[in-house]
Amino acid sequence: MRSSRSKIRAGLSVAATLPLLAGALALSVPSANADSGPGSRHTLQGTRPQWAKSSADRGAAAGSAQVNARVYLAGRDAQGLTAYAQQVSDPQSASYGKYLTAKQAQARFGATPEQIKQVTAWLKSAGLTVTGSNQHYVSVSGDVSAAEKAFSTKLHNYRKGNKTYRAPTAAASAPASLGGAVLTVVGLDNAPHKVKHDDTLPPPDAVFKNAGPFSTYFGSNVNKKLPSAGGVQAPYAIKGYTGKQLRSAYGAGDKNGKGVTVAITDAYASPYIAADASKYAKSNGDGAYAKGQLQQVLPDAYTDVDECGAAGWYGEETLDVEAVHAVAPKADIRYVGAASCNDDALLDSLNKIVDSRLADIVSNSWGDIEANETPAVAAAYDQVFQMGAIEGIGFYFSSGDNGDEVAHTGTKQVDTPANSAWVTAVGGTALAVGKGDKYQWETGWGTVKSSLAADGNSWVGYPGAYTSGAGGGTSRTVAQPYYQRNVVPKTLSRANGGNPMRTVPDISAVADPNTGFLVGQTQTFPDGSQQYSEYRIGGTSLAAPVLAGVQALAQQARHGVPIGFANPSIYDRFGSKVYHDVTDHPLGKNRDLAVVRVDFANSIDASGGLLTSLRGLGDDASLEATKGYDVVTGVGSPAAGYVNSYRLK
Repeated sequence: MRSSRSKIRAGLSVAATLPLLAGALALSVPSANADSGPGSRHTLQGTRPQWAKSSADRGAAAGSAQVNARVYLAGRDAQGLTAYAQQVSDPQSASYGKYLTAKQAQARFGATPEQIKQVTAWLKSAGLTVTGSNQHYVSVSGDVSAAEKAFSTKLHNYRKGNKTYRAPTAAASAPASLGGAVLTVVGLDNAPHKVKHDDTLPPPDAVFKNAGPFSTYFGSNVNKKLPSAGGVQAPYAIKGYTGKQLRSAYGAGDKNGKGVTVAITDAYASPYIAADASKYAKSNGDGAYAKGQLQQVLPDAYTDVDECGAAGWYGEETLDVEAVHAVAPKADIRYVGAASCNDDALLDSLNKIVDSRLADIVSNSWGDIEANETPAVAAAYDQVFQMGAIEGIGFYFSSGDNGDEVAHTGTKQVDTPANSAWVTAVGGTALAVGKGDKYQWETGWGTVKSSLAADGNSWVGYPGAYTSGAGGGTSRTVAQPYYQRNVVPKTLSRANGGNPMRTVPDISAVADPNTGFLVGQTQTFPDGSQQYSEYRIGGTSLAAPVLAGVQALAQQARHGVPIGFANPSIYDRFGSKVYHDVTDHPLGKNRDLAVVRVDFANSIDASGGLLTSLRGLGDDASLEATKGYDVVTGVGSPAAGYVNSYRLK
């Protein structure tokens, strides 16, 4: 399960920025170029989308058409913010761990009242209406003519796929007299859709149930009457791992996350989360929630409910909350819901966390393909991540559920915001936990499917067609950050040719829905009733909160001292025994890995028949999980010793 941010930034994998400075991390700020003469302008590079090409130009946008935009503020010292965020995050730096409070961070790096005042006056002078402002941005509305005047560019209509959207013909700019107060502007292009308002949320999605039979632990139930796969009898899929099994697999030991707060961001909010989470914890031995341990921070109203598929996000929230609690049962959880699945709403949620330092660790199970993200939007995200870093907050993003994205988009690419050099991208594995909760092995998550033949004697088209897998690969927009140097092979960092670039993911955890997590959620049944039920689920949407839970345990091992932005520490541990080095063939090159799955044809009961299939494991499109760093699992998954490796010396 992983939710898609842009366009409809939601879907389930149920069991069914600009280049960085060399050697350092940089805020992906669209470059501001200008001279210092009167009337000169700062060019905001990256504000013209890549898809707005002359060959796709369909002519000028109507001057009276409406524009809604946000002008993000650069703050007092954007370069200083970048430098300090790196220093406090690098274990080799003298400033490592010297975090600022939220108030100190704003005072040192946030926008000043005078900057906000000047930017507001400029926008009004161009004929735009200011609809809101805060320490992060000034929002405006107005017609195309006013927007063109304000940002000194023309707005044209461009063909993108089979639709037409508005975008600037050249990069937008701001007056040089503002002294670099403007970080970027978003909203001059209107892809992918127009926002609409809706204050109510729909009922939950239709029910999904697993059919069974199941294995109680990996490999425990084998039907020898079924055909073999690669000379081996595959076991039935597990019913779904629980917290006890995941804690054992990832070396939790006696840690439980006490004293650590994990935030979760998604869109919307499940009306049933408190009851579902409580019932699930009680049913599966995770321990009851203490008063105030699970809290929601929600917007005043919701938008784009239909377009974003709001009900689909309920399952995302439920999975994230229950997975964090399963791994770190004493950690506090703050669910910070966004008003929609659009970037502006998700940025608002992330900023809420940073502005009030609501958490130490932030789990995010949503994203979009890199091709859909403009450098302007990337800059806005990176600013939030850097402000979080200087406060000791770490952000964890799922790497995607479509492997190299070729089958999904026709182009090999990574996902975003997981591609940011300022977040921890979490890849996925298929996990085998055996009898007594003993870790057996992991392989990279990549699933191929072949169905049982009508005569029951073979698997049709074995090994089968690719269905899904952990997202990963090499970014085309983000340069290689310093912490990946000497770890990521050049064949991966230079996979696109040219300079070394950021590769994804950084680390991994269980994600394959065929070896997934048991989740409990209120769903809508055929008779229209809403009832609680449990089913197996996966996706890097599972891996992200599981890893966030593990990081909560690691922070507890530090006596609560925040880990902050974790990537430098994660890569410092590369090659040590604190990681499982996950490969495609953990049991040998000639040993195929698979499970047998039986599904209800109608997703709820046997009245519509049963579907039996073989799900091959460890085959992630063109991506390979190899010894050392790879673009399916990163440096690997946490092993025994990982949690305690963060203890203060």
